[in-house]
Amino acid sequence: MKRVTGIGGLFFKAEKPDELRNWYGTHLGFQTDQYGATFEWRHADDAEQKGYTQWSTFAKDSTYFAPSSKDFMFNFQVENLTELLAVLKAEGVTVIGEIEEYDYGKFGWIMDPEGNKIELWEPKAAE
Repeated sequence: MKRVTGIGGLFFKAEKPDELRNWYGTHLGFQTDQYGATFEWRHADDAEQKGYTQWSTFAKDSTYFAPSSKDFMFNFQVENLTELLAVLKAEGVTVIGEIEEYDYGKFGWIMDPEGNKIELWEPKAAE
């Protein structure tokens, strides 16, 4: 079973998330919207298949990264979230909450040994 297949996103807290998002757009050319910036790429083993990495700023007081007290969170893409979370739990990894499903995929969360919350994302298959 494959575990992580790519970086799904980088999320971090900012004092002024909207202003910082605009700064990245102005000075580094990020194409941003209210959620941040989405970077499209192609899979190495199938160049026809698209992948995405999301870059997002969050408000300094956001609780989305809880229970972590860190100002950042990584999002990793996975192929079978349900199976992977079961394996990780059996290996003693702390699993946070329940799987959530949206139009763009399934999400689950774990904690690493240093208290970093990690978001795992199983993207919906391209139609």
